[in-house]
Amino acid sequence: MEDKMLNNGDFAGEEKIANKENKTNEENKTNEENKAKEENSVETPHKRRKRYKGTHPRTFAEKYKEHNPEKYKDTIEKVKSKGMTPAGMHISIMVNEIIDFLQIKPGQKGLDATLGYGGHTTAMLKCLNGEGHIYGLDADPIEIKKTTKRLEDNGFGPNIVTTINTNFRNIDEVAKEYGPFDFILADLGVSSMQLDNPKRGFSYKYDGPLDLRLNPEKGVSAAERIAKISQEELEGMLIENSDEIYATEVAKEIVKRNRGNKKIETTLELTEAIASALDFLPEKEKKDAVKKCCARVFQALRIDVNSEFEVLYEFMDKLPDALAEGGRVAILTFHSGEDRLVKKALKSGKKAGLYSEVSADVIRPTAKECIDNPRAKSTKMRWAVKR
Repeated sequence: MEDKMLNNGDFAGEEKIANKENKTNEENKTNEENKAKEENSVETPHKRRKRYKGTHPRTFAEKYKEHNPEKYKDTIEKVKSKGMTPAGMHISIMVNEIIDFLQIKPGQKGLDATLGYGGHTTAMLKCLNGEGHIYGLDADPIEIKKTTKRLEDNGFGPNIVTTINTNFRNIDEVAKEYGPFDFILADLGVSSMQLDNPKRGFSYKYDGPLDLRLNPEKGVSAAERIAKISQEELEGMLIENSDEIYATEVAKEIVKRNRGNKKIETTLELTEAIASALDFLPEKEKKDAVKKCCARVFQALRIDVNSEFEVLYEFMDKLPDALAEGGRVAILTFHSGEDRLVKKALKSGKKAGLYSEVSADVIRPTAKECIDNPRAKSTKMRWAVKR
């Protein structure tokens, strides 16, 4: 009996020792795993934001709050209340008018031919109420990645929206794979994210490389385009693309500088050339004239390097086949050249029996919207319904 009790005691003791050893082994294993994780992990050093002079940020890069709208909502609203567009953002134009016309219903399939910041797309997605799908096109490989993430962060993932990095001139290829579409939107304006970023060279207001390409990975920059152009060709471009009233003087100055030792490679250098070309104007008129001339010249160059008229003509030609029967299309234009092209194409389409209805007159943004967002002032909306 004592032997039995002793044996049982020995067994219990051995079991305690074994459990203790197992526990120690487990702890050692856990410690080793944690140590390995620590060795493999690389700590991201804290990066301080860029300092700026004065009490308020002035340059595009310095406006760190405007680049983070989700974090600094109060700052964003404050900027908007002053009739300005926050840096790195884009305020969508005529959203209500577009939604009213398109009459989007849950379950439908749509196309945003010019995705941009995704504001119009978001409004259209809300109309689907979780049923249906929207495809968004954008030629800009830089901005489409940001917009795709922005849409996902707002709850619109691949199940309801698909973004495609392609020019909207390829609408036929997109429609062949995903169409036809019940509704289509084309906003022909340049996004504020592109206009405000000096590195893209879209604006005369900021110094940067004279690029102006929607896709900086393709084609030639505006600086390369004007480097070898003749005065006659440049003058014709300025007249055709922006109705430039000082086309002769500006073209002459640009070509003279590029043929000499003052080659134009930046936005500031082009602005200086335009100002020099208008030196003959009275001083009190010159400042305003230079500002307006710069806007027209930059527009003309942007249209040229991106082949905007050719792209738009191709889009309008392929548009009817991309629409489903009874499908609706809304198009926003921003200058007379593209508006004439859209108007003519829609009118011809109705005459050919492709559309049952087209807009007789343009629809304009409200006075309040133009005050809240000055970039809306030149907007015109035209529409059509597929037969």
